[in-house]
Amino acid sequence: MTGDTGAIIQRDGKTFALLTRSPAGIVTPEHLERVAAVARKYRIPVLKITGGQRIALIGIAAEDIAKVRSELGPGTGEAEGPSLKYVQACPGNTICRHGLQDSLSLATVLADRFRHTTFPAKVKIGVSGCPRCCGESHTRDIGLLATNKGWTVLFAGNEGTRPRFGDIVAKNLTGEEVMDLVDRLLAYYRGNAKPHERTARFMERTGMEILKSDLLQFMPYIPIGEVKPA
Repeated sequence: MTGDTGAIIQRDGKTFALLTRSPAGIVTPEHLERVAAVARKYRIPVLKITGGQRIALIGIAAEDIAKVRSELGPGTGEAEGPSLKYVQACPGNTICRHGLQDSLSLATVLADRFRHTTFPAKVKIGVSGCPRCCGESHTRDIGLLATNKGWTVLFAGNEGTRPRFGDIVAKNLTGEEVMDLVDRLLAYYRGNAKPHERTARFMERTGMEILKSDLLQFMPYIPIGEVKPA
């Protein structure tokens, strides 16, 4: 990157990329029109939807970075927060015929809740409105997966070169219970992980039994014996 602009140096060593902020992958016509106008004005050759449901503007000249950021508006070049990289979500039951719960609303609340929180390493959240798991919840630091009975919460999933499915921490939760549990899981991670240690590596080191013993007493909505690895 260059300075604190959030611009990412590209393979050619000369041009940069900037990312737009789009919690839960939601954008407006005005946002898209502004992105298109800026891309034309500064002759940005590539626009790419990322895996985190953001728009990457790729191939920006170094001298144009500040102007592009200014014209795109607040949040450009930034992740969701200092550690929260993105909250990915499927359309959920407000749009998709397969949706069982409202993933978009929950993802938006999560993005707002943790946007300004610093964690030991980057955190990614995936919210899926049905078991088809279009929000890639199994491989996110926090994964939420909907059923007819409520939400399943998974913790410490990871992609990359050492992939890991998240551990199932609870099932059939309400939205309010989900927010409480996610608060507690991320607070526990924040207080006990080593610097730069992702949740997947943290859980491999710590183990579900220790997590249960430390947190279960604070989670009355999880029956004894229900918490178990995925």
